[in-house]
Amino acid sequence: MKVSTMSQSEPITGGCLCGVVRYEASEPLFDPHYCHCRTCQKASGAPVVAAAFLSRDAFRFTHGEPKLYRSSPIVERGFCADCGTYLMYRPLMREWSDWIIITIASLDRPESLAPERHFGIESQIAWFNTHDDLPRERYEDDFIEILADANREEREAVLGRYGSR
Repeated sequence: MKVSTMSQSEPITGGCLCGVVRYEASEPLFDPHYCHCRTCQKASGAPVVAAAFLSRDAFRFTHGEPKLYRSSPIVERGFCADCGTYLMYRPLMREWSDWIIITIASLDRPESLAPERHFGIESQIAWFNTHDDLPRERYEDDFIEILADANREEREAVLGRYGSR
């Protein structure tokens, strides 16, 4: 699988609609993707979220801090408390504690990082189709529950499939 990264030729910055929360990345973002899962749909109010991975060590807020919401037992999401912009997804699991996901639309230059695959297509809304040839992946049934508290064998299988980023 090709893993795309964002060029580091200029600073990678972004933030919310109202400007209260601003961030920067000191390393390129990688593995840009669309997520169609139901929790991303509910968190964003949109049929899909475009996002990319980033090392937690390479990310910092430069102005303000997001309000964090624990949307499941395995993740918290960051939003601007003033304007509601969905900014980030942060895993709470030890195995995935070294990365976060940043929403591409919150970047100052979102056009510089195009998604290269689709996740969570089992929840794709029927009337929404991006009409592209990108790879598409389903999440396992009960994906969140498996990672949160399933038996060790099921959990290890899911972690093995997605690995660490």
